[in-house]
Amino acid sequence: GGYVNTIKQSDFQSFAEFYPYYLQEHGNPTCRRLHVVGTTLLLVLLATIITGALSAWWLFALPVVGYGFAWVGHYFFEKNRPATFKHPWYSLMGDFVMYKDILTRRIDW
Repeated sequence: GGYVNTIKQSDFQSFAEFYPYYLQEHGNPTCRRLHVVGTTLLLVLLATIITGALSAWWLFALPVVGYGFAWVGHYFFEKNRPATFKHPWYSLMGDFVMYKDILTRRIDW
């Protein structure tokens, strides 16, 4: 995207303040693609659990699926530390907003 790599991580007052930082931390296309894969698999797994096709025990796999792909993207392609560690709720929101923005082609992937 068109975000300049000058936004510093600090105490954000709102998600609107956080999201440009979040996008900056997801500048690598492979990292974004891995986020899309992880979020898609998480949603499919959740839907499969809700419909009863899988046991509720599979709920424990949701964080592994969702974060597993994302963290691989950060460590091996983005080469940064996921924002999840300092801003877990904003980061989770960012995952889903970025997912929507990619699906609606607001952000390239």
